[in-house]
Amino acid sequence: MSEPLPPKRRNRASLAYQLRYAAKNPDKIRSYLGRVGRDLKFRLVSRDHVAYYRAVMRSDVAKDPEAAVGSRSHERWLALGRMQADYLIEHGLKPDDRLLEIGCGNLRAGWRFIDYLDAGNYYGLDISPDILLAAQNILVRQDLREKLPHLTLVNDLKLRFLPSEHFSVVHAHSVFSHSPIEVIDECLVHVGRVLVPGGFFDFTFDRTEGPEHHVLREDFYYRTETLISLAEKHGFSARFMDDWEQLPHGQSKIRVTRPA
Repeated sequence: MSEPLPPKRRNRASLAYQLRYAAKNPDKIRSYLGRVGRDLKFRLVSRDHVAYYRAVMRSDVAKDPEAAVGSRSHERWLALGRMQADYLIEHGLKPDDRLLEIGCGNLRAGWRFIDYLDAGNYYGLDISPDILLAAQNILVRQDLREKLPHLTLVNDLKLRFLPSEHFSVVHAHSVFSHSPIEVIDECLVHVGRVLVPGGFFDFTFDRTEGPEHHVLREDFYYRTETLISLAEKHGFSARFMDDWEQLPHGQSKIRVTRPA
């Protein structure tokens, strides 16, 4: 059953929105206050956004690795992974493509990509060592060790250790929805170097048609034109993926392509 996409003009950081939400969902007040306290603590001890969000993931993975990547149940974890993989395969991913997945998490979609791609053609990156340990468990559970996937811990999205013009497809699901604009800008700069000419980068984001904002430095909301303009500044062509909006996921998707 499809879930309705959230209204796109709401400013979830505003006090008015938070009060209305609390009045409608009193059972969630306690957990939200816990997040506020955690946010204050992690801001004090984190030197930058990557360190901050790594701490968030450590806290979430300790409770439930599948919930840590945004899945409220195992069934939902399976469904979201299947949705991502099916969509990318239907929109151009081939078995002989070399795929870089930024923010691979615990391989919610990644294990399906690994299974589909030729051996050695999957490369997953994440900033969280805790979620990458969970990803190793998924590789064992799905018996995919012979496909020789690469899983790598990173401190940023500069991709300095990866070869130029190596990947034909780059994929990032629910990464930019947790990233300030300077991290997105950094990523786009360096993805352009590792993509082959004609290669493409699909990423999701939390879309707003109102003011851009963030909630607790964990959830960031952007206007489509902001991210398309940023991609075009770095030499990509970019388009909004309208048909992705019809799927039950809650985020929007943009594809940027390096000119051939």
